[in-house]
Amino acid sequence: MVNINIIYWFVLLATFVGIFFLGSKTELKLWARVITALVLGIILGFTFGDAAQSSKWIGDLFVRLIRMLVIPLIFTSLVAGVVSMGDPKRLGSIGVKTIALYLISTMFAIVIGLVLGSVFQPGQGIDLTGVEPMTAGVASTSVADRLFGIVPINPISSLANGEVLPIIFFSILLGIGIIMGGEKTKAVGNVFAAAAEAVLKIAHLVMQLAPYGVLCLIAWVAGTMGMGALQNLFILTIILYCGCILHMLLVYGGALKFIVRLPLIRFFRGMLDAQAVAYSTSSSSATLPVTIQCVQKNLGVSQTVSSSVLPLGATINMDGTALYLGIVALFSAQIFGIDLTLADYFLIALTVTLTSIGTAGIPSASLFLLATVLSVIGITDSQTALIVGFVLPFDRVLDMARTVVNITGDATVSVIVAKSENELDESTFLDDAVI
Repeated sequence: MVNINIIYWFVLLATFVGIFFLGSKTELKLWARVITALVLGIILGFTFGDAAQSSKWIGDLFVRLIRMLVIPLIFTSLVAGVVSMGDPKRLGSIGVKTIALYLISTMFAIVIGLVLGSVFQPGQGIDLTGVEPMTAGVASTSVADRLFGIVPINPISSLANGEVLPIIFFSILLGIGIIMGGEKTKAVGNVFAAAAEAVLKIAHLVMQLAPYGVLCLIAWVAGTMGMGALQNLFILTIILYCGCILHMLLVYGGALKFIVRLPLIRFFRGMLDAQAVAYSTSSSSATLPVTIQCVQKNLGVSQTVSSSVLPLGATINMDGTALYLGIVALFSAQIFGIDLTLADYFLIALTVTLTSIGTAGIPSASLFLLATVLSVIGITDSQTALIVGFVLPFDRVLDMARTVVNITGDATVSVIVAKSENELDESTFLDDAVI
């Protein structure tokens, strides 16, 4: 009897050849190839089951290639973006607009999550008997510690360790310093602009591998989770996915349609590459190079805005996380029979807002923030451990949807800010030939 792993690899390689043919012999755009690969990955995963794990390393290698570019891209593009403003006052204007929009969209996400959790009550009838508790939570930090964490003692060490917030802080200061130096430091600014462009070119090359990486990652998820896992958390999954879609259409779509008066379909088409990568990697940080490329090349956002707004968004804008934590908070309260008051809902919203900001842009990071959110409504540590043990095995599928929301929100804010600062090339945004 032929080993199923051998059959799987034969089919996988044949699929790779087919995707390569689509890219080299036809006019099929990259986003279409990525979506095609995503669908094929689901089919292969469900068909071959555990055998799909054998190709996961290809997807991991693709993610590693993208992650390789994240820190260099944040550093070079942010410095170049600040320098391109020419006036530090513009940085303040862009920064205020960006943070305000991120906070507003996060509040809308929480409201949607709480409403859906209240209406559909996904926790009703759930039995946690037999669920193995798992430790959840992160070390609590004071406001002062958070502020100290933004200012790096050694910027080089922060770059080496991939500490995003300290890198953003130092990059902004360095950019301001280059502006203040005038003609003496102009050459340094040109170096950073060239370096940022070089990193984006590398990102473009890496993105050509996206269909293969996405296929293997999705095949692994579908193969290991299977349809059986869907039964345990079916209602919660459906509610979350519906919430994510509603948030993107109503909040992001509404903002684009009524605030900056731009077509929604064109926006979402321009973001398909980034959304597909976000869905497969479950990491907004890993998707950042692709997000920047889509926003600049497909949507016409200037480097000045994109290099400032998007790295900040990958760090503090976690609408998908906020929506998810709101739903799971009610999910947990319903399981344990806790009646929530209006004050409890307000407390959940406030806690989720503060918790979601700064969530690590890595797979399932938000799940381990549950302890903070659930503690405010009286759920004990042992009960939280049961919730985590129940959700964690399937959280990857939930996280995939959350990440798509996060990066789509980043792109939406960048477009709005760019429009308000006259940094949006609308001819590029409206040009269907671009994508």
